[in-house]
Amino acid sequence: MSAAIPLNVGIARSAGAAPAADGGKRVLLAEPRGYCAGVDRAVETVEKTLEKHGAPIYVRKEIVHNRHVVETLRERGVIFVDETDEVPEGAVVVFSAHGVSPAVHESAATRGLHTIDATCPLVTKVHQEAKRFARDDYDILLIGHEGHEEVEGTAGEAPEHVQLVDGPDAVDTIRVRDESKVIWLSQTTLSVDETMETVQRLRERFPGLQDPPSDDICYATQNRQVAVKAMAPECDLVIVVGSRNSSNSVRLVEVALGAGAKAAHLVDFAREVDPAWLDNVRTIGITSGASVPEVLVRGVLDMLAEHGYSDVQPVTTANETLVFALPRELRDARR
Repeated sequence: MSAAIPLNVGIARSAGAAPAADGGKRVLLAEPRGYCAGVDRAVETVEKTLEKHGAPIYVRKEIVHNRHVVETLRERGVIFVDETDEVPEGAVVVFSAHGVSPAVHESAATRGLHTIDATCPLVTKVHQEAKRFARDDYDILLIGHEGHEEVEGTAGEAPEHVQLVDGPDAVDTIRVRDESKVIWLSQTTLSVDETMETVQRLRERFPGLQDPPSDDICYATQNRQVAVKAMAPECDLVIVVGSRNSSNSVRLVEVALGAGAKAAHLVDFAREVDPAWLDNVRTIGITSGASVPEVLVRGVLDMLAEHGYSDVQPVTTANETLVFALPRELRDARR
């Protein structure tokens, strides 16, 4: 993971172009935004499972953290449950993109469930790192948010070796057995800056702290934060489309404010945009979390156009081309 991310990375704006219409009102639209490869894979996994097995099918937890996606799938016959003991014996259950612990796999096997694992491959990578360093008897300091499903799944791979570090202020409570055998790992959807602040605090306490073999914070999380940082200094308001239980969406609001936006709000739908937010606002930045379908962003853009924000300018900081294969059971059904 890079220790620093540039705050200005070639914002694609029309500085020398004619003034925007409607008194200079404009929208800066972040690119990339929305669905990442892991979310696309997870949602398609549920859709293909429905096609193959028919409704109902079960999904443990929300497949991704987005209200619209979950509600749409529920309407198509998906039943979301908190634990595998809520699934009828022998039924089909999909594990969410956030991953599960070995205990969940064991519980599903005991009940004879037909499991399809939609865990994001980048989350699986962190699981493999946790198992590897536990085998080597390291103390593993997992930076993440308490109660998040991804953290629970990763910690469950090596519960006797993993300690959760929920932000910089939690560092002082950490105790390790051998300061020469300590490594940090991370939840994939965190703020890059806050994570590095936590790592710095950990390194001050444990100078021998080792870094993970490769970035744990996923490429999509980083890319969306970089795009927001690029446009935030020019924005009177940033609107992040995403759900409140979406860690990466919440982080985008924090990143926008930290990078200079005068205001930032998180909304699931266009109807949640308060017209009062638009008072005396000329430049609005728009982005969306990694689990947000583009139709929701388009809804916000349409709503803003009705209020005079029809000049939309892209802010492009990266191009994403990564695609993940479907779970093995569904690969012949990929569209």
